[in-house]
Amino acid sequence: MHTFCMSDNKNKSHSLTDRYGRTVDYIRLSVTDRCDFRCVYCMGENMKFLPHEQVLTLEELEQVAAAFVGLGVRKIKLTGGEPLVRRDVIKLIQSLGQLDAELSITTNGSQLTEMAPALRQAGVNRLNISIDSLQESRFREMTRIGKLPKVLAGIDEAIVQGFDRIKLNAVIMKGRNDDEILDLVHFAREKGVDVSFIEEMPLGVISEHDRADVYCSSDEVKAVIESHYPLHATTEKTAGPSRYYRMSDCESRVGFISPHSHNFCSECNRVRVTVEGRLLLCLGNEHSVDLRETLRAFPNDQSRLQDVIVKAMDLKPEKHEFDLEDEPQIVRFMNMTGG
Repeated sequence: MHTFCMSDNKNKSHSLTDRYGRTVDYIRLSVTDRCDFRCVYCMGENMKFLPHEQVLTLEELEQVAAAFVGLGVRKIKLTGGEPLVRRDVIKLIQSLGQLDAELSITTNGSQLTEMAPALRQAGVNRLNISIDSLQESRFREMTRIGKLPKVLAGIDEAIVQGFDRIKLNAVIMKGRNDDEILDLVHFAREKGVDVSFIEEMPLGVISEHDRADVYCSSDEVKAVIESHYPLHATTEKTAGPSRYYRMSDCESRVGFISPHSHNFCSECNRVRVTVEGRLLLCLGNEHSVDLRETLRAFPNDQSRLQDVIVKAMDLKPEKHEFDLEDEPQIVRFMNMTGG
């Protein structure tokens, strides 16, 4: 793709540290706000997506990733929407695979039967695959338009390709899919992959369900699993917020992402960049900086872009505040946030 101006890079600090002493070494980079599903906790049924001119080009996305790697970031996760529906996304992935950082993707799995081999060859190390139900009719209800057999086939193809690690992500909601917790653990064990259970995050105003009514805490999910499989705490970590446990009789790990019940802010090491170029310093706050303005006013000036990123670290808040009883303070949906 492009060669970026790096002339002043030698004078820069090669780490990103915020006011609270946390080092940012992980970026979640959204490549599209579009998705071929309409999951009930992620977006409204009738979504309006960004016009083309507001979306970062593949070259701009590459420049953002390279700038962060130059500042010490060692993990890049591509998100969406659904990242694999972006036209020519494999070209971006091939470029990012050359950077000195672990490259992973979070996906709904719908495109993996066709794209998993190319992703592995391009340098993707890890996959996170969202799957909230193993029942076909329920899966369609929760995704509104998703097809479970295609996702299951995609998971199988990903396993064949030998990614370093594959993790399934499930958002558990009471009365919707909380009766499938053990089924999802069984499935992960059979496939030899990890599984993480996620508390629903209150992003975007929805009418499909009351988030307080369907809230299922990580402790409740853990209790269900331990009724069948004793879980042993582990100090293992990925760059993300999951707390991992192991079962004594298999290699699959069980993780919990608990933005409500077990706030993970004190160890937060990540930031997000939306596909329109907003650098979000926190999932649960609107603190952000417009990187697109710099990218387009000063094309290929990597040093200037890095200066903006470094200064933005002062905006990273100490913690987020989620309250299920109030209207969401964050009006952007998860597909706009970047996973």
